[in-house]
Amino acid sequence: MNGRDMPVRVDGRLEEPLSRWLWLVKWLLLIPHYVVLFFLGIAFAVLTAAAFFAILFTGRYPRPVFEFNVGVLRWAWRVVFYGYGALGTDRYPPFTLKDVPEFPARLRIEYPERLSRGLVLVKWWLLAIPHYLVAAVLAGGGFGGDHDGTGGTPGLIAVLVLIAAVGLLFTTRYPPGIFEFVMGMNRWLLRVAGYAFLMTDRYPPFRLDMGGPEPEAGQAVPPPAGQGR
Repeated sequence: MNGRDMPVRVDGRLEEPLSRWLWLVKWLLLIPHYVVLFFLGIAFAVLTAAAFFAILFTGRYPRPVFEFNVGVLRWAWRVVFYGYGALGTDRYPPFTLKDVPEFPARLRIEYPERLSRGLVLVKWWLLAIPHYLVAAVLAGGGFGGDHDGTGGTPGLIAVLVLIAAVGLLFTTRYPPGIFEFVMGMNRWLLRVAGYAFLMTDRYPPFRLDMGGPEPEAGQAVPPPAGQGR
C-alpha cells in the first residue's frame, strides 16, 4: 500500500524563500487561530462522540458531521504547517474549514460509505495503541495535545523544526532533507488521527512517507527537494 491508496491524504509544499525572523513571532500571530481552534476542538469532540454512536447503530458516519470534523483537522493542519509543526510557509493560514487549494498545506479524507460497527468499539483505543506510542515520540506531550510543539515535552518533530528554525536564522534556507522528514512524521500523525477519530477503517501503515506531496493515482512521486535537478 502506498500513499496514493490512503484515505487520509496530507500535502505540504515548502514555500521558499522563508523569512529569517518571522518564525520568532509566529506563536503570537497564531493566537487568534489557537482561540478559534480551542472552541472548534470542543465541537469536534462532541461530534466525534455522536458519530461513534451513529456508526455503532447504523454503520455510517453522518456526512455533515464528517465534513465538519475534516474541516477542523484541515484548519489545524494549516496552522501546524505555518507554525512550529513544520515552518513550511510564511503565508498566513486562512480562517476556514474548507479546502483551500492555493494554500501550501492541504488535508483530504475520503468519505467512507460504510464503517464497521464492531471495529468502532476497539480501533480508537486498543488497536491504535502502537500508533499512539509512536505518535508520542513524534509529537511529544501525548498524541494530539502538542502536535505543533508549543508546549509540554517536545517530540522529534519539534526538535527537527527547531533545527530548521536555526538554519533559517543563519542561512535563510530550510536545511535540506529535514522538511521531507518533518512532512513524513506529520503525515503519520494525521493518518493516525483519521483512524482514531473514526473517519476510516483502514489501519495506518507503520511507515514514513516522506516528502511534501502525496501524488494522485497515476502520477510519479516527485523527488525530495534538492534531488533530481
